[in-house]
Amino acid sequence: MSVAIDAILAGKARRFGDKGEESAIAKTPVVGPQRVGFLGIEGDEQADLSVHGGPDKAIHHYPRDHYAFWRERLADHALLGQPGAFGENVSTNGVVESSVCIGDRFRLGSALVEISQGRQPCWKLGHRFGISSVPATVVSSGRSGWYYRVIEEGAVAAGDTLDLVERPLPDWTVARVFALLIGGAGKREGAALRSLANMEALAVNWRARAQKLLS
Repeated sequence: MSVAIDAILAGKARRFGDKGEESAIAKTPVVGPQRVGFLGIEGDEQADLSVHGGPDKAIHHYPRDHYAFWRERLADHALLGQPGAFGENVSTNGVVESSVCIGDRFRLGSALVEISQGRQPCWKLGHRFGISSVPATVVSSGRSGWYYRVIEEGAVAAGDTLDLVERPLPDWTVARVFALLIGGAGKREGAALRSLANMEALAVNWRARAQKLLS
């Protein structure tokens, strides 16, 4: 699997919410090679580190493939005119949640990254679009995007490729895991939840979520 990278994006934290909350969800494309460190793209920020960023959520990838779906539902919202509508750091066409797995390792430019979890939507997506139902639609449609942890630092630029180098867990697509842990399917699949609770490649907070759903 190899796909071209449409855009690499970064953003700074700024006032966002009605109560003064900050967010760096408004990310814009950056030009030229960008350093990829263990905490993400150089120059990128996350406002609330309790739920965004950190080693398990260093880089957010959202498929540009989904933009047509969202344009139909959000009446060609202006944010959908270019990458970055969902606060993503990486934009591509040709790879979606059903075609990638937890633990997949990719060359992102010269960096080596590993898929750690899907993206659990929060109120900020609804606030960004001005449509409160957006997070619920992400959940119901499974169009979540996903996060990478960085295994080897490097650099990446738009026009580079994202190349699959290892797939240790082919049965655990991001789509399946998202459905189990966020979409409600886990209530009927205890064996799958037990596997997820002990899956080292899965982000720590999602392993804890699997364990909680078992109790």
